Amino acid sequence: MQFTTALLTIDKNHQVPVYLQIANSLIGYIQQGRLKPTTPLPSSRIMASALNVHRNTVVAAYDELYAQSWVDVVPRKGIFVAANLPDVSSRPISKDVKPNAYPSKTFFEVDDNKVSYISMYKEKAGHNLTFNTGMPDTRLAPVELMVREYRRFAGYHFTQKYLMYGPEQGSLNLRTELSRFLGETRGLQVTAQEIIITKGAQMAIYLTAQILLSKNDVVIAADPGYSGANEVFLQAGAQLELVPVDEHGMDINAVEAICKKKKVKLLYVIPHHHMPTTVTLSSERRMQLLELARKYRFAILEDDYDYDFHYSCTPILPLASADYYGCVIYVGSFGKTIAPGIRIGFMVAPKNLITQATRLRRLIDRQGEQLLEEALANLLKNGDIGRHLKKANKIYHERRDVLCKLLQDKLSDRVSFKIPDGGFAIWIKYLNGINSTQVAEVAATMGLTITDGADYYFDNTYQHPYIRLGFASLNINELEQAIDILAHAIKKLS
Repeated sequence: MQFTTALLTIDKNHQVPVYLQIANSLIGYIQQGRLKPTTPLPSSRIMASALNVHRNTVVAAYDELYAQSWVDVVPRKGIFVAANLPDVSSRPISKDVKPNAYPSKTFFEVDDNKVSYISMYKEKAGHNLTFNTGMPDTRLAPVELMVREYRRFAGYHFTQKYLMYGPEQGSLNLRTELSRFLGETRGLQVTAQEIIITKGAQMAIYLTAQILLSKNDVVIAADPGYSGANEVFLQAGAQLELVPVDEHGMDINAVEAICKKKKVKLLYVIPHHHMPTTVTLSSERRMQLLELARKYRFAILEDDYDYDFHYSCTPILPLASADYYGCVIYVGSFGKTIAPGIRIGFMVAPKNLITQATRLRRLIDRQGEQLLEEALANLLKNGDIGRHLKKANKIYHERRDVLCKLLQDKLSDRVSFKIPDGGFAIWIKYLNGINSTQVAEVAATMGLTITDGADYYFDNTYQHPYIRLGFASLNINELEQAIDILAHAIKKLS
């Protein structure tokens, strides 16, 4: 009895129930050969007393062992380690092994560099205000409308079918309504068959890269640009060729120069409110780019992540709306339209590519969430999304103007910027040698979380003076507080 209970350690605060901790520990010692077949185990009363637990807890542990055939119960004699276990010899326990703990590392070999390093989600520091890189205000999300649609489904006799497996390409209702919405808002003349629903635009980018790219294929992207796409291309084995961005968008002359030297497979572009600089690709450059894609036969991956948010003028239509050759793959998301947690994105492309994307998507995730997709289809059909966008655009327009005025009034000698036509953020440049990393560190101690800008450039080891301030997720009062903190942080470093 003394030997057995000395082996056992339990943690009453652990998420694993105590009875399972006892059972799992005993199983482990049986497997290690430290408890031999036919070895008697203490009675439930004695074990409970030794471990300072309720007797029923030990009874439950023994029941679990019996159910798994690790012990034999002999009436009027007691409980014994099962006699018919395979022959096991005693093995020393590694110092790294902790009782009742899941292993911290695999025993088999894993390439720690198989997936390249990416920035992972981190909890916000305390209750800091946050200048994110451009996210919608989730407080404005039409949650009540989503809940309304879910309640409607609860009363429908056909709802059960949406709880089973469905089309891998996504809800037909959603794809149909989305094709209409894209036609009305973006001039895209597509059908449901040319759309696949994805888990956000990021999945659409990943599917495209995995289907089109092979090792050492050349991909052109902008620098500064969206690192989340670049990481996907590199993971697929591609070689990145980076081109600069100016006030008119991606430098198309630089694109052509690359095409003349190398076989380009894919070009990634954000034509509206480029991430991170917020500039819009000019109409002239759009036409040049489409002609280059036709001439050199490369694919254009057009990421239009926040097309729906324009404040100054009518937006230029997407590249995909003027694509007559089948060169453009158009991706977008409702993560900015509604909220980032609503993981519904889409890819629009010719049917042969959609077929391949659908097959690959099935291997990854089988399908999306049918009820959510059906609810969103109804919101599009009823015009609720359109009304929400109209309301949100008005609010975000005001917040953009407020932030620009605050920057001008309080930091005009410390930063420079151009007012963006749309989107959720402002691209600013620190003046007079202000160090963006130091500003971010000081601001964090004063209650403001702000980017240091390192993630925007492919070579993030170089100190750049640019950062991106997202205004959409902060109300006017919060914007004022945030700029006050930023101004004080900069002043403190002066």
